[in-house]
Amino acid sequence: MLKAYVFMNSLEANIRNNKTKGELNAIRNNDEVPAIVYGGKEQNEKVSISKKILKSSIDKENFLSSIITLKVDGKSQNVLPREVIYDVLSDEPIHVDFLRIVPGVKIKIEIPVEFINHETSPGLKRGGVLNIVRRKVELNCPSEKIPEKLTIDLDGVDIGESFKISSVKLDPEVVPTIQGRDFVIATLAAPTVMKEPEKPTEAEAAEGEEGAEGAEEAAEGEKPATEGDKKEGDDKKPTDKKPPEEKK
Repeated sequence: MLKAYVFMNSLEANIRNNKTKGELNAIRNNDEVPAIVYGGKEQNEKVSISKKILKSSIDKENFLSSIITLKVDGKSQNVLPREVIYDVLSDEPIHVDFLRIVPGVKIKIEIPVEFINHETSPGLKRGGVLNIVRRKVELNCPSEKIPEKLTIDLDGVDIGESFKISSVKLDPEVVPTIQGRDFVIATLAAPTVMKEPEKPTEAEAAEGEEGAEGAEEAAEGEKPATEGDKKEGDDKKPTDKKPPEEKK
């Protein structure tokens, strides 16, 4: 039912040797985005990437959880995008951090969940509802074994079935950060149908109209009391005098 896949994309990068802010701005004005590659025993590398190509990669889903083959001056290395900084005004990318994929080094990362084959699910065909509990699952895994996404296949799935993390086939070294419980990723629930109130019959509608007319007539017959109107007992003025004592 559930599978984990790893996909790799490629990006071309050039070494940059800028030392001043002006030189950095010149790189950006040339439609290049400065980036840095760090991690492992090698020194940090300052590189730049074509803004057009980078934006195309960012627009693809799950850029920050995809392993990328970065080609720098003909030399290839696998990296993981860790942060993209954007300009606050133009919302254009102005810097990227790449982490080198070093075998054996574990990292914590959120992996998105994808659902496929909706059209071949008998439960969905019968009006079932796919309740997605987690759209991403956080994993702790070696940097060279990061799955790009967890794919849940809905083919043949009927109402009442659920998808738990234990159903996902992952590498033994790839484990969820949530331990101690078999948490649910999604369920296929029965449809919720709202029952409309029954339409009143003609006789009930007529009774309702008669009742409304009677209420209107009764309201017209009742006149509100005015200041000049006296209520029964209003002419009797209250007194604070005590009653005379009885003669002994």
